[in-house]
Amino acid sequence: MSHQQVKGGADQARTDQSRSNQIPSVKVAIIGTGFSGLCMGIKLLEAGIDSFVLLEKKTDIGGTWRDNTYPGCACDVQSHLYSYSFEGNPEWSKVFSGWKEIQDYTNHCATKYGLRKYVHSGFEVASAIFDEHLGEWTLTSRDGQQVRAQTFVMGTGPLHVPAKPNIPGLESFKGEVFHSAEWNHDFDMKGKRVASIGTGGSAIQYVPEIAPDVDQLYVYQRTAAWVLPRNERAYTGVEKWLFRNAPGVRKLYRSMLYWMNESRLLPILNPTVASVFSKVAKLHIRKYIKDPELRAKLTPDYTIGCKRILISNKYLPTFNRSNVELITDGIQEVGEDHIVTRDGKKRDIDAIILGTGFQADPRNYLKDFVIQGRDGKTLLDEWKEGAEAYFGMTVKGFPNMFQLVGPNTGLGHNSVIFMIESQVHYVIECLKKMKTKNAQTMEVKPEIQTQFNEWIQNGLKNTVWSSGCASWYIQDNGKNFTIWPGSTWRYRLKTRSVPETSFVWKSLSQLPEKIIEEGAVKADASDTPLAAAQ
Repeated sequence: MSHQQVKGGADQARTDQSRSNQIPSVKVAIIGTGFSGLCMGIKLLEAGIDSFVLLEKKTDIGGTWRDNTYPGCACDVQSHLYSYSFEGNPEWSKVFSGWKEIQDYTNHCATKYGLRKYVHSGFEVASAIFDEHLGEWTLTSRDGQQVRAQTFVMGTGPLHVPAKPNIPGLESFKGEVFHSAEWNHDFDMKGKRVASIGTGGSAIQYVPEIAPDVDQLYVYQRTAAWVLPRNERAYTGVEKWLFRNAPGVRKLYRSMLYWMNESRLLPILNPTVASVFSKVAKLHIRKYIKDPELRAKLTPDYTIGCKRILISNKYLPTFNRSNVELITDGIQEVGEDHIVTRDGKKRDIDAIILGTGFQADPRNYLKDFVIQGRDGKTLLDEWKEGAEAYFGMTVKGFPNMFQLVGPNTGLGHNSVIFMIESQVHYVIECLKKMKTKNAQTMEVKPEIQTQFNEWIQNGLKNTVWSSGCASWYIQDNGKNFTIWPGSTWRYRLKTRSVPETSFVWKSLSQLPEKIIEEGAVKADASDTPLAAAQ
């Protein structure tokens, strides 16, 4: 018997013994059941891989569109584009559909593609630990459930942990307080004095909806946002008939929307061109706001596109209402029943709505989630100076781990679903390559990741994102960790295949040895909630 055969037999015995001490094992574990996680599951099944689980912390699927149910909540990307290319929906009611319609769509996809039996709800992942001896990940929930997986995919998305402001005295407020992503539908706003803190993508949607109901609405604005008109309308019966009975028409329409949105990249990459668009946006403000002083407060002083551009036909006119006041002085403190601004003015308040967005920096939204790769190093250690990855998906030191909509793959001009589908395709190609090469692990080379991110940051220079404003795209040291600095079709072309030389591939026999202690107690995996995943 050769040395290699002996070593191979020892490796297999070591693996079998170690696995017998563990809970159920699958090929792929996916965290999250929003658009990313569901797409990953659908394409795994399409590739003939059914050994996977979808781990969901809540009781239902849907991600963002399950959580955000505030009045007026809708997507700012056209519905026919903010949906899977392989699962068109001819029944969208209007150009920009609301959260309920989008949530219904994700539920439809989960049912149609048979994903529900792979979903394990109530599994909030507390840690993901890589075992470099087995080349597998162990994912543990906050209540102690576990699952092992060769490959670990994060489909959590960057916008799911609410950002709540640190305002002096906020905790002492005796009235109603809630974040827009945690909307209290039981609270009756009629006749109430309501303070809305923040003027971002959520606030511009709910502010016009609640203004007619409340007695007084105070909108606290830190920075004005560029607001452009929204081409909002319902689809006609004829249009939906065509979408339903002539799929080619629907696909052509989707393609038109894609290229129309992609054309928005030109002013984003060229601040000089962006200045022309800012003039259009100023006309939009002037159309609705006649008071010069109010108009000045609602007009940004930074290059359009540097922060997220908002689209609405309802937001600006809301400030013409007698019961709506825009406040720009900044909050000094919150009392039991009031808010005091820095100019010393006190306003009595019954309720506070936090329209303050989300923890977009992975170092914040992953701070309570331990991800440990090779050599005991955590992802937060690796990202101490800022989040970065190779094509936003793989990170050196973390074999077999992929992140969907990871660092520098967010967009400011088009549908993120396009990026998700590109990334899911890439992950599938990686899994196929691992099987072909008989590799247990794959890991991006450090120098490849460094070169790629230098290219990313160079590409962000001289764009509107680096024109000087502070935004959630950029971390404290000025590094943009969020945006993809180019066209989406370029990203797709770059992720159609996996460059073998960019990764280190290891078979099971090449992994480090692990001594198995005699008398180890074997766990009965059939007793665990995830036994069905075997």
